[in-house]
Amino acid sequence: MRKLLYILCLIPLFISCVDEEEFADTPQGNMEALWKIIDEHYCFLEYKQQEYGLNWDAVHEKYKERVKGKLTRKQQFEVLCDMLGELRDGHVNLSAAHDFGRYWSWFEDYPTNFSDTLLRRYMGTDYQIASGLSYKILDDNIGYIRYESFNDPIGEGNLNEVISHMILCRGLIIDIRNNGGGMLTNAEKLAARFCHEKTLVGYYQHKTGPGHHDFSSKEARYIEPSANMRWNKPAVVLINRRVYSAANEFAVYMKTFPNVRLVGDHTGGGAGMPFTSSLPCGWTVRFSAVPMYDAQEESTEFGIEPDYNVQQTDEDFARGEDTLIEFARQLLAQ
Repeated sequence: MRKLLYILCLIPLFISCVDEEEFADTPQGNMEALWKIIDEHYCFLEYKQQEYGLNWDAVHEKYKERVKGKLTRKQQFEVLCDMLGELRDGHVNLSAAHDFGRYWSWFEDYPTNFSDTLLRRYMGTDYQIASGLSYKILDDNIGYIRYESFNDPIGEGNLNEVISHMILCRGLIIDIRNNGGGMLTNAEKLAARFCHEKTLVGYYQHKTGPGHHDFSSKEARYIEPSANMRWNKPAVVLINRRVYSAANEFAVYMKTFPNVRLVGDHTGGGAGMPFTSSLPCGWTVRFSAVPMYDAQEESTEFGIEPDYNVQQTDEDFARGEDTLIEFARQLLAQ
């Protein structure tokens, strides 16, 4: 019997025990246990079969051969991480005392479209900090907010102060480039400041059984207007490939609002809420268990497109200019 911990941000926390087949703490036993956990609980097997031909049964046969014979713990870990890599999911991780297995190809093979060096030139040293938000008014009276991680806390008071400071600006830039996610509640709290009526922003489902098709019906998700200060003028959200998980969801929310535009590159995705379990050897596996969709009921697991696809250019970098910020400023000036 294994304890399975659901880490869900939209529904109450559940800890449940389920009867599972016992596997030996051997290379073969750990591989079989991991394969079965994914087979019964991972939420994107059918979707990824459709998207790029993932065949989880074929994966089983492939890796069954790789764990034959004697393997060291580190060799086992490498094989199991390779097997999880077949899922192409940045939310899938294998944790051991000696290493943390991860899939990073969702952003490694793409342009960064972000530079700390350029950002320091725009921010200077006179910017203000309100908990997780760094902000200032640029010299063309455009407000700029940098939010590096949705793990960084923000309170309603922080947001009131930031919006109040920007109240006379012509427009607002919210820069979430390289934001790998965090607390979905922070994403919802910030998005509510740009919402002026109850807005359908997406759907989610629950896994209801071990089959690849065993899901509940889709449940709607809404953002409601904040009861505090809200932003009524045009706004731009800057995104790049490293926008993931809760940051990806924030981009999905913001794209539904009429006064907001997304500028930059396709986001990284990560539309599954995580679930954790353990292997006979004690290693912990985390993976996507609750699929998320946008307002059109399309999966955002592989990210979303910006309204304006803008890439950082070498010429702008040489001039000390951030192409995405400059494009946003021109867009807001119009």
